[in-house]
Amino acid sequence: MFRRKPLFRKASQVQITSATLENTYDRRSFVVAGFGASIGLLLAGRMSYLAIAENEKYATEAESNRVNLSLIPPRRGWIVDRSGAPLASNRADFRVDVIPERMSRPEQQMAVLQEVLNLDQAAMADLRERIGRTRGFRPVEVASGLSYEQFAALSVRLPNLPGVVPQRGYSRYYPTGPSVGHLIGYVGPASAEEYEKDRNPLLITPGYKIGKDGLEKQFEQRLRGVPGARRVEVTASGRIVRDLETREDIQGKPVKLTIDGPLQDYAARRIGPESGSVVVMDCRTGDVLCMASMPSFDPNSFSDGIGRVEYAMLRDDERVPLRNKVLKGLYPPGSTVKPMVSMALLREGVDPEETVYCGGGLRVGNRVFHCWQRRGHGQVNMAKGIYQSCDVYFYHLAQRIGMDPIAAMARRCGMGQEFDLPVLSQFYGTVPDPAWKLEKYGTKWQAYDTVNATIGQGYMLANPLQLAVMASRLASGRHVEPHLLFGESDGEFPPADFAPEHVALVRQAMSDVINGPGTAGRARLPIEDVLMAGKTGTAQVVSLSVSDGTSGPWKYRDHGLFIFFAPYDNPRYAGAVVIEHGGGSSSAYPIARDVMTFLFDPRKGMDALHALEKQWGGNAQERLAARYAAYAAQAGEAVAPAPRRDEEIFARVDAEARAAAMIPVTEATDAAINRSDVAE
Repeated sequence: MFRRKPLFRKASQVQITSATLENTYDRRSFVVAGFGASIGLLLAGRMSYLAIAENEKYATEAESNRVNLSLIPPRRGWIVDRSGAPLASNRADFRVDVIPERMSRPEQQMAVLQEVLNLDQAAMADLRERIGRTRGFRPVEVASGLSYEQFAALSVRLPNLPGVVPQRGYSRYYPTGPSVGHLIGYVGPASAEEYEKDRNPLLITPGYKIGKDGLEKQFEQRLRGVPGARRVEVTASGRIVRDLETREDIQGKPVKLTIDGPLQDYAARRIGPESGSVVVMDCRTGDVLCMASMPSFDPNSFSDGIGRVEYAMLRDDERVPLRNKVLKGLYPPGSTVKPMVSMALLREGVDPEETVYCGGGLRVGNRVFHCWQRRGHGQVNMAKGIYQSCDVYFYHLAQRIGMDPIAAMARRCGMGQEFDLPVLSQFYGTVPDPAWKLEKYGTKWQAYDTVNATIGQGYMLANPLQLAVMASRLASGRHVEPHLLFGESDGEFPPADFAPEHVALVRQAMSDVINGPGTAGRARLPIEDVLMAGKTGTAQVVSLSVSDGTSGPWKYRDHGLFIFFAPYDNPRYAGAVVIEHGGGSSSAYPIARDVMTFLFDPRKGMDALHALEKQWGGNAQERLAARYAAYAAQAGEAVAPAPRRDEEIFARVDAEARAAAMIPVTEATDAAINRSDVAE
């Protein structure tokens, strides 16, 4: 019978020979060798790829592990006055920042910082608040202006303080502090929004600051400069072994202004405890010599990141120290417009010797518009109307020619004009006329609108710079344009389309305001052979039923205004002073007198100022420091944090300025009450 062979033999049945073993070994050796060779080829290929194709990449990474490259913030360009003296400069500084995302034990590290730097609780609260709202990779300033001992004490603790960055460099310095706060502005760390717009690594370099307001912001690119770089060899833990190479930074370009630094500081200090502004121009060149707005803030402290206590003090001050009153203060110009209105009357053919009888008031429709002199001025011609500031004279003749010629003359004199200046913004007020009122309010122009406007009340609004330009054009008879950058003026300005005899008449009448039988005899300069001309103005703020304008709560008092130029017979300088709620023009023209005295005779001007500052409790910086100390002691930590962004602060300030400017307009549908322009 057939028997099937088994498919598999038992191992014991397989015949194994030396040849079989040799063949099996050779096959396995070949497979293993092939596999090993493949791995070797792969490794060799990978090594060749890394060594050749990826050489630059890994060489760079290896170098970065060994070498640390950091940017050196550039020194900002100086901002200097017309003589080259610094208004904003740089000074050597020891400072410390923290980078939140690199801090391993934030609370313990901040406790060390508090101890070493002697920070108070308010400063620590501000630091925690800034860290909390800042992106982790952005440096946060802890303190600047450290002593060398503090800097050294932090430096030796660095191994235990990751994320803490002490460094020596330069910080921005403003020698005259509050005197230039609104004009120059200040610097500060770039916000997250600013970094998003400009992905420049310089913006997140510890210690680097950009312009945040004023000219610092307007000329940021010019002032910024070119950063330097530093290469150092470091250990694996980051400790510096040695310096390898340093490329120095290139300082930013300077900005030279037309501002006269000593005059700017003097004017700001002379405003004293009042709230107001002073503008002085060279009416031959248009150079702005002074743009002082007070009270102000100290840009030296503001640049460090305003603290909650300091911000609360500035926010709560009814005199609004954060508002630039020169460019963003709008006021009814009051009787300062009467020389301009006289130019309009002359242009329309009114005889300057024509007289109007002033019995103390004039009926217009069913209303009586009073003169400030209730007893009346008697027979008044144009010159007397200016130097005695007779309202009835202008009430009567303004109705004859109508508002349109007056509005045209106001614009010719700079009212309602926005000037081509390197500033972030400016409010340019209102020159009302029938077309403007119909468009804005949908109502017709009335006779009382003309009467109100002719004494600078009603809808008419101007800022102090516009008033200074008006004074310059009336004094010179030329179309003067203001300049802030030194060297911009390119020769003599064209005539302002004024008849020379009209200019001479108005100039003489404005001289008589001070040097004749006018309303501001106390404004006469204490300098022989230099006569100043001017015009007083008192602007109503609230109705007579609320306040008499000279007493009661500060915010209900009238504004005091004064425009001026000197020398009277050969005008060189012109300007304007506006004092908010000063109670009348007598608060404004003594300041103009002292400012012009300083311009012609600095020693006499300083003597007058020093006597006043003794009464006021020190200069502007000293009074601001004392006020902050008193406020901080009373407020403690029970104040809300400052807004997250500086832009929010100034947006609110601008909104409040516009709202404040509209308050007089709400009274414009009634008869204005022109207060006395005569010194008491």
